[in-house]
Amino acid sequence: MVSESPRAQIHQVLTSVGAALGVSGHTDVLGLPDARKFVVLVIDGLGLQQLNDHAELAPFLSSQTNISGVVSGVPSTTSVSLTSLGTGLRPGSHGMAGYTCRVPGTNRYLNTLSWDDSVDPQVWQPHRPLLAQFADEGISTAVVNSAAFERSGLTRCGWRGAPFVGADNAWERLGAVCDVTESADRAVVYAYESRIDMTGHGDGVDSDTWRTSLTAVDAEVAQLRAELDDDVALLVTADHGMVDVPVVDRFDLVNHPRLRDEVILVAGEARFRHVYTATGAEQQVANRWRKLLGERAEVRLRDETEDWFGPLDPLVRARFGDVLIAARDDFAVFDSATMAIELQ
Repeated sequence: MVSESPRAQIHQVLTSVGAALGVSGHTDVLGLPDARKFVVLVIDGLGLQQLNDHAELAPFLSSQTNISGVVSGVPSTTSVSLTSLGTGLRPGSHGMAGYTCRVPGTNRYLNTLSWDDSVDPQVWQPHRPLLAQFADEGISTAVVNSAAFERSGLTRCGWRGAPFVGADNAWERLGAVCDVTESADRAVVYAYESRIDMTGHGDGVDSDTWRTSLTAVDAEVAQLRAELDDDVALLVTADHGMVDVPVVDRFDLVNHPRLRDEVILVAGEARFRHVYTATGAEQQVANRWRKLLGERAEVRLRDETEDWFGPLDPLVRARFGDVLIAARDDFAVFDSATMAIELQ
């Protein structure tokens, strides 16, 4: 059984695994069970609230012991959370600032999921990922994910240095995970499941397709647990949760052109915006956005965000907005002029 733990963030999951396996320099803040092999499975988009609200659709996952209080960090989006998980660092250190963020020295942004060939992932995120560090200690490691992601920028930022095994369905994933754990004395395997996130974005949380995906993934995780040896600990986590945004709460910048005054670039995503301003204009811009958005969002200057991102490394500081907009409840700030895909 897994013991209760103090509040932790996603960047401390793999560091806790490393500590449990005896890797120096790490602390097990999760209170993990005694094991010599760990499988960390990320179910993209399945936050604890969604799981609790739909427990009847996921009887296996809902029946497992929960390590309470673990949060995804800020912003709670896939590229940021997976890089935090893979590196053991907070965004202010690894520099993955959001779904999109400014490429310093330019007036364009990087989409951190689709990436940009002009940006070298190893320069963008130079810290050595944890699985590569674990391999130095004689621990067998592997990344099990869709073959299409092997050379992606996101994979290279957070998971380079570990063997990559392409697995395009649940059966291939099960076989790959079991092969690694059965052939090693100590092992850490990272695996990833995307369907719940994809159906949530496409059809909405609690749609028929979303519910079907949750039921299927739950059965597949139960099968994985059944096939793993008893000396393997299976940790299931998410990179973020999801919320449906009602049409009435979809604030579109197209309808509020004054919010672009003294603004060079708007990036991030609808639930968490990075706003890059003209030099010296950040306070005026923040005041303008704060006045119009009111209680629907929290507006901060970049220097007020250490509790969100951790200390900002000077090398990555310019990737983060001069002004940050964090939406509350089910509100969101869209920008249909430049990011129409978010409204689909």
